[in-house]
Amino acid sequence: MTATEIRPDTVVGKTQSPRTRRGGTGPGRIRRLIKHVVLIVVGTVMIYPLLWMVASAFKPDALIFRDPSLLPAEIDLSHFPNGWNALTHPFSVYLMNSAIVVLGALIGNLVSCSMAAYAFARLRWRGRKVSFGIMLLTLMVPIYVILVPQYVAFSQIGWVNTFLPLIVPKFLATDAFFVFLMVQFFRGLPKELDEAAKIDGAGYWRIFFRILLPISVPALATTAIFTFVWTWNDFFAQLIYLTKPEMQTAPVALRNFVDATAGASWGSLFAMSIVTLIPVFIVFLVGQRYLVKGIATTGLK
Repeated sequence: MTATEIRPDTVVGKTQSPRTRRGGTGPGRIRRLIKHVVLIVVGTVMIYPLLWMVASAFKPDALIFRDPSLLPAEIDLSHFPNGWNALTHPFSVYLMNSAIVVLGALIGNLVSCSMAAYAFARLRWRGRKVSFGIMLLTLMVPIYVILVPQYVAFSQIGWVNTFLPLIVPKFLATDAFFVFLMVQFFRGLPKELDEAAKIDGAGYWRIFFRILLPISVPALATTAIFTFVWTWNDFFAQLIYLTKPEMQTAPVALRNFVDATAGASWGSLFAMSIVTLIPVFIVFLVGQRYLVKGIATTGLK
């Protein structure tokens, strides 16, 4: 047999069956199939309560707990207009209050946490490491420990039933988690950027605003998304500080649909819950790629 007569499938170690090239042997495909089936089942179980809530928003009140299926036997669209006007004020008032609180918290966290992270990560000053350690320790303090002192302080200065207790602390970099996240991102940027800017005569503020912030979009987007979701869904702090009906936010307003003495309007509650969840889904859909990139580029060093 000459060299020209040797076929590729006769060479030991070079053979590759069509089944292998297409994605593995039979047992391997079976394992992958089982894995995907398990993931689909687990995902369905996890998302079932949400799907049930959506289906219940279109069912008559009498069938919500009698019919657990996801396909309503009867369609009732009255829960949405009824729920929108069921409380003391239209539900748009509570959505607007939530938007004001979220916008203030969003701006406060982006400004203060990015500046604090820049000071910890790029500047050299006495007590920096000690201050950074103390900042990290605040992550371990439960919110319930400082709730009473904070409420007393805000009550004495007349901030109860205003949005100030929920917004002003964000401008003081009180969310240590976001400071730590952005510190890790700034530490991953080359120090040569700062040195080159200093040679060109740039100061600390110009380096921060003109050089570091434009390339920190993933970290800023991650901070913005988490701030939006956590603040929009916050119930406890908003329940404590906002007691007047006209000042309540959407999560607090949803609680008013359930009355232990007069019963509950479950259909209207589920309908307004869907309305409240829509902004969260929109933010996740729009910022998903920034969120993944921000988490991937903000690792522990």
